[in-house]
Amino acid sequence: MQAGDTPQRRRGLKQRGFGYLLVLFAIAAMGLLLAGAGQVWHTTAQREKEADLLFIGNQFRQAIRSYHDSTPGETKQYPATLQDLLEDNRFPVPRRHLRQLYRDPMTGNTAWGLVKAGDRIIGVRSLSENRPFKQAFDARDEALSGKLHYNEWIFTDAAATAAPTTMPPSPAGVAPAVGNKPNRL
Repeated sequence: MQAGDTPQRRRGLKQRGFGYLLVLFAIAAMGLLLAGAGQVWHTTAQREKEADLLFIGNQFRQAIRSYHDSTPGETKQYPATLQDLLEDNRFPVPRRHLRQLYRDPMTGNTAWGLVKAGDRIIGVRSLSENRPFKQAFDARDEALSGKLHYNEWIFTDAAATAAPTTMPPSPAGVAPAVGNKPNRL
């Protein structure tokens, strides 16, 4: 025993060690709680992005349909570019079928995969290869059920995929593309 070591001093040292362990356990528990909260936040954020993608995809779907239906004359056409949806110059007073070119919520940029029949756009899709949470959809988006990646969520005009009325499909069928360049799936 050292000089000055009293039973009270030794008891105080033991209590400080116990307090230190308690603080370490408390920090570890807080770390676990924060990790769980981070996972919940990530899941919630991805679900919100999925909802945004569904909304935006349907906005494009409606705009493409509007462009097609408002084509003057008997031969209906689909847009050649997404810019045509913003300003349709086929009329004396330009029409707007879409307010803006939306950003893809999954990738964060305005680049979209274009689904084309010939040189005309009949739909859009995300370029994200991430896996979706959502697997069950309402009747409007029923075709998205069971898809493994967001880039398989294709938003097309239903009439275009059922029976093309304007032009025959390209030899390779309906080919997804970004801009005018082919896109690898």
